[in-house]
Amino acid sequence: MEKVLVIGAARSGIAVSHLLRNHGYAVILTDSNVIDNKQELIDQGITVVDGGHPDSLKNTDYAFVVKNPGIPYRVEIVNYFVDHKVPIYTEIEIAYRFTPEFRYAAVTGTDGKTTITTLLYEMLSKKAPSLVAGNIGIPLSEQALQSDGTKKDVALELSNFQLLGIDQFRPHISTVSNLAPDHLDYMDSLEDYYSSKMRIYKNETKDDFFIRNVDDENVMKYAKDIPCQVIDFSLKRDDVDLYVKYGKVWLKDLELFDVKDLKIVGDFNCGNAMMAACMAYHMGVSIKDIREVISSFKGVEHRIEYVDTFNDIRVYNDTKATNTHSACAALSAFDKNVILLCGGKDKHISFDDLKQFDGKVKHCFSFGQTKDHFKPIFTHQTSCETMEEAFEKACEIAQPGDTILLSPACSSFDQFKNYEVRGEIFKDLVHKYIEGWK
Repeated sequence: MEKVLVIGAARSGIAVSHLLRNHGYAVILTDSNVIDNKQELIDQGITVVDGGHPDSLKNTDYAFVVKNPGIPYRVEIVNYFVDHKVPIYTEIEIAYRFTPEFRYAAVTGTDGKTTITTLLYEMLSKKAPSLVAGNIGIPLSEQALQSDGTKKDVALELSNFQLLGIDQFRPHISTVSNLAPDHLDYMDSLEDYYSSKMRIYKNETKDDFFIRNVDDENVMKYAKDIPCQVIDFSLKRDDVDLYVKYGKVWLKDLELFDVKDLKIVGDFNCGNAMMAACMAYHMGVSIKDIREVISSFKGVEHRIEYVDTFNDIRVYNDTKATNTHSACAALSAFDKNVILLCGGKDKHISFDDLKQFDGKVKHCFSFGQTKDHFKPIFTHQTSCETMEEAFEKACEIAQPGDTILLSPACSSFDQFKNYEVRGEIFKDLVHKYIEGWK
């Protein structure tokens, strides 16, 4: 029986451990923290080593190692296996190997991944029961565990961390939505980050498709040696394959949908919808079903999500904006009088991109580790310790017609478990304030 080491016992680590055990591997699961359901895992034949990664784990020959995508390769236990040339995968690769019945439409990029993937999943589900998985929150291994062998289409959101650990994974259609600086606290360089995204199409063939965003100079620079059919996409040009003309979205000479039917705001969201529609079409979804989803889709939770209005002041939750590129996209969706709440964990990226919106930002209330980083960015800026304090101060100065926008431009891990928790807490703050205001 071949042995496999799984490093990281989060949801995906536990799912892939069960999957590997079901397929006859001897699984050792290790985590730096104490694992809550340890006995349950042991009862199912999985060896558990928690509370750290002892050197004894290195004294075994493993067929391969599976690591949580969030654990950097420079972590000592992972780096040891890199140095000893043991194959290191993420759970995406393992799930792919055990689910020949799944067909994949895969999405990566710096921003827009979740909106594209969610739209795509809703479109695929119009055609037949489908799945959504990956970085969107549901491990692919979990879907593989539950599979009964029925053929299914999968809308799969992938981070570059997950893509670093693939070997054979092959989607039928894929895209890199855009590229902007991010995760420089994890990656060795910006070039490594951009290059890692391009692994999404490395195993595709002439029967598969890649949507290339020609508006994005970084995508154009790094998307090289593409082994499949290329669909060029643009929001600015109409001499490409996927484009906007006369207020309608076209795939070559085929009309996909009317832009006026979109409910989600911002040109970037039009682009997200275009990519999702194109992917769905190549996965066999009808134009009728694509248009029905386009006209009914109201957006993704935590992504420029409308929360509520008080005194003609609209409040939006964009907690998923964990970098400046995403925050810029949110700010571009509004005309003026934005009271911006931003800040969070310092990922060592520049905030200079936000300067272009200084005239649109009525006041910036920044918080967290990076609270002072926004002083040179906005003319009107106040540093706060917490998001709660920032929101209270925003409410004090807000006037009818203003917009309060939480778009942090930073990850949440300085003060919150994740960006979702940050968004939920923000929405609770808004609702409680409005109840008191009434």
